[in-house]
Amino acid sequence: MRRRHNPRIAFQHIARSALLHGDTICRRWLPGGRLCGCEYTVKNPRRMDRRAGSFKVNIASGLWCDFATGEGGRDFISLGAYLFSLSQKQAACNLADMIGVDAYE
Repeated sequence: MRRRHNPRIAFQHIARSALLHGDTICRRWLPGGRLCGCEYTVKNPRRMDRRAGSFKVNIASGLWCDFATGEGGRDFISLGAYLFSLSQKQAACNLADMIGVDAYE
């Protein structure tokens, strides 16, 4: 497939596709957590979290939040950007590669 000079990242497609892999993504990016229903609870690896409880990811919707700090996002792209200190664009491309979808429209 030929790429245009300035290809557009398919953010919505990647975010929707990631929902099919929410549990796998959480276990890979945030090992040691616990799944209860649709909520994956784990220690926040970005701060000195003593125990799991305040950092949660909804694997069905992609919403995530650290209730202790107020940081959060709406999808697995923003979670990847947060966890690995990436831009939204780089996080989207990495996530697309991880789940096997085309990153571009």
